[in-house]
Amino acid sequence: MRVLGVDPGLTRCGLGVVDGSPGRPPSLVAAGVVRTQAGDDLAVRLLALEAEISRWLAEHRPDTVAVERVFSQHNVRTVMGTAQASAVAVLCAGRLGLPVALHTPSEVKAAVTGSGRADKAQVTTMVMRLLRLADPPRPADTADALALAICQLWRGGTQSRLAAAATAARYTQSGELR
Repeated sequence: MRVLGVDPGLTRCGLGVVDGSPGRPPSLVAAGVVRTQAGDDLAVRLLALEAEISRWLAEHRPDTVAVERVFSQHNVRTVMGTAQASAVAVLCAGRLGLPVALHTPSEVKAAVTGSGRADKAQVTTMVMRLLRLADPPRPADTADALALAICQLWRGGTQSRLAAAATAARYTQSGELR
């Protein structure tokens, strides 16, 4: 399975593509960051994100996309930009009919390091080990995007099966919703 991880942000949007499957070490396909200028018009920035994410989707052809779930922050302006960048990633994937998984930061940290309270340095170190990288991915947004992709590889299949089982359990044998 191939996953595109997206660490959304308006100024820096991390992108990372990994191949793998549950129980096997993942392998790095590509990693990078999309940068936009803070002084540019919002529409121009969002269009730049859309163009680059679309290019990555066309070039790397992932099976699914994992995006960091936006969470409440103290700075409303920051959370708005993150939410807008997240929506662009979801839209790009949706346009291609690709499934999108949203993962919280603590869920990603737990999947990659074993602790939902790990700091950025611990996440980066584990991404390096898991992908057998000599140097840390830079900037940190890239490491976070790779961690998202790894999280989806390892947890996404289980989540999909649980969701399907829950849906099936809500239907009677005649096909009616309980």
